[in-house]
Amino acid sequence: MAQIFNTIDKMKPAYDAVYKVVLFLCKMLLIVDILITTMAVAGRYVSFIPDPAWSEEVVLTCMAYMAVLSAALAIRRNAHIRMTAFDRFLPRKLIIVLDILADVAVLGLGLVMIVVGWRYVVLLGSRGSYVSMPGLSRFWMYFPVPLAGIAMVIFEIEAIYNHIKKIFLKEEVL
Repeated sequence: MAQIFNTIDKMKPAYDAVYKVVLFLCKMLLIVDILITTMAVAGRYVSFIPDPAWSEEVVLTCMAYMAVLSAALAIRRNAHIRMTAFDRFLPRKLIIVLDILADVAVLGLGLVMIVVGWRYVVLLGSRGSYVSMPGLSRFWMYFPVPLAGIAMVIFEIEAIYNHIKKIFLKEEVL
């Protein structure tokens, strides 16, 4: 059994790479957000600094990307809020099973985000444009939802695998 897990564990660098890409994207979005917000605020008070009309919509779009992508990152780090008050009273295996159940539910949410989010991207995104930037499709406003869904599914598959691995490897050690 351990040999199967060792073989599957060789995929960990792929998960690490996806995590690093999403983290880098969040960092870049934060930098862009800060720079555009700084320029917009300074443009209101300093006459030679422009205050572009598009700044608010771009900042809000960047925030949408960061919110959903950072939630996906929290899945990988197991950093989401969860109830652990009764964990010390429950058997270890039951806790793992409940964790798997919660992860399957979040995996389902990720799949819904991909499917329904993509519908919104295609239907609503293709029909409109940003108010302040008529040449830019609203596709980019709705795209963070299916993108984060993909990241959530990838990280949930890893989380579920890690829980299953805990169950089987603990049995072999005993």
